[in-house]
Amino acid sequence: MTDISTSMTGFLGQHPGLKFLFFGGKGGVGKTVMAGATALWLARQGKKTLLASTNPVHSLSGLLDLNVYGRITPLPGEEQAFAYEIDTKETITKSRREIQDKINWFLRYADLQLKAEEFVEAATLNPAFEESAMFENMLDLMFGGEFDVYVFDTAPTANARRLLGMSKVYSLWVNKMLKSREEAKSLRQLLSFTKKEEADPLMDYLVSLQDRLGRARELLTDPNLTAFFFVTLPEALPIAVITRFLQWFHDFGIPVGGIIVNGLIPEPDGAELPEFIRHRRAMQAEHLETIWRLFNGQVRALIPLFPQEIRGIDSLQQLVGKLFPN
Repeated sequence: MTDISTSMTGFLGQHPGLKFLFFGGKGGVGKTVMAGATALWLARQGKKTLLASTNPVHSLSGLLDLNVYGRITPLPGEEQAFAYEIDTKETITKSRREIQDKINWFLRYADLQLKAEEFVEAATLNPAFEESAMFENMLDLMFGGEFDVYVFDTAPTANARRLLGMSKVYSLWVNKMLKSREEAKSLRQLLSFTKKEEADPLMDYLVSLQDRLGRARELLTDPNLTAFFFVTLPEALPIAVITRFLQWFHDFGIPVGGIIVNGLIPEPDGAELPEFIRHRRAMQAEHLETIWRLFNGQVRALIPLFPQEIRGIDSLQQLVGKLFPN
């Protein structure tokens, strides 16, 4: 089997209500350019489209040859296309302040003579703290509803898995915290001489977070709204990454839209090819057989290796034509 059963055009035509499209894969396979080309194509179908990067190592500004860091920016000459590299600094600052307020309240609540700053440092120096901030920013975009479609250029797959999986992991944590808070509140009331109901900002926060995560999980697992596309090269390591993580996405209920194979060396035009190119083409042919065997029916596009780097909207248009042929 070497034919694409459902192309990108066909898949999006079968799912006209898709609102959240994610592109992931091993680092360096072309996630950003595929997300960019898809966003451009969607915008030209008349949908107000936001192309957003959730990758801490941003490359979107470089692809577009336009500074889109930290603010939603319209793409020149494209009425419906906008781009945004998410800046987590403001979110991290806000989160630090909120955490400190909650810890201060809790220490007073528990009558503990400790300083909140040490707890804040321990929490916010964790490497996952930036991922949490990125997740919050992503949810703000998804819940905002300002755009018809959101196309996310994600971090390499392991990071994307953690990012998208946070809704489930956080939900488990929040449920445990809520149970603990209820138990602590009941015990405090039993030991108290007053029946006065005290404000509990930590409980209010947990209930609010639980609702937010529930909404996120509904969106991320709805096949009518969400699709995750893997991008790969015809090479062993990127294929292994997809094989490893594909089942995880299914287990978490995140719908997989398909697989895009990038970087194929074009067929010769009759001229004798150098030995190096012949060997590379032979290697790619072997890996393509593996791709058809493992992912038959899920391949959405075969993209050739371009002679020049794709940079700028005009250059990106070449890829649009290959990813969404007429």
